[in-house]
Amino acid sequence: MSFFRILMKKKELIPLALIMTVAASGASSFALYSLNQKTDVIIDRKRNPEPWEAVDPTVPRKLITINQQWKPIEELQKVRRATR
Repeated sequence: MSFFRILMKKKELIPLALIMTVAASGASSFALYSLNQKTDVIIDRKRNPEPWEAVDPTVPRKLITINQQWKPIEELQKVRRATR
């Protein structure tokens, strides 16, 4: 309760507290999103011990891609054909 008393006494700290709260919640939500959705992060090694085999090279893994066309890598395609 003392935190709110300080904010009421010094009202110039309210925008700072609001900005810090929004930044912390955004960072934690992006961390949770990355843990659940991204294939770069491995949490459960028992269920899928080699997750790099399920990654499609034609799908972009960047957060933002500007003016870039994704093409299959020739060497990777040769290796895939040789191992099948």
